[in-house]
Amino acid sequence: MALAAAVVGGAVGWRRFQLAEPDLAGFWGQSFPAPDGASHRLATFRGRPLLVNFWATWCPPCVEEMPLLSRFYTENKANGMQLLGLAVDKPESVQRFLARLPVSFPVALAGVDGIELARQLGNTVGGLPFSILFDANGRLLERKLGPLNERDLSGWRAAVLV
Repeated sequence: MALAAAVVGGAVGWRRFQLAEPDLAGFWGQSFPAPDGASHRLATFRGRPLLVNFWATWCPPCVEEMPLLSRFYTENKANGMQLLGLAVDKPESVQRFLARLPVSFPVALAGVDGIELARQLGNTVGGLPFSILFDANGRLLERKLGPLNERDLSGWRAAVLV
């Protein structure tokens, strides 16, 4: 009986954290403010591979992966790789965070609307961090709910940089 309950519980948990089919309608037409007051239009990122990372300053796994993402971007931007951090957070919190721990990639402020955007991209539970990879043609290739690691990034780089 305990084994059956464990199997059912595992299946329910597994289904709960599965990513749904993404809805890309309108994605590339969106624009987000940057912490410095500039703006990031997603359309300007088309034409080269793009990794989008949804994160927040109050999310420990998000904060832990920021140095890894910054290093990845620095090592790969000359090859055409792009990275955009979409902060699901308050502008003041993001500004304070970036003053303490600057990153090499652009960051935009998605605010609470970022959770809805992440859901449209298949993150039905709205968890963070959530990362998505687009190829140079704007096709969604990869998605991951949870922190990225070196192995993920290496595989994703290989998928888009030939």
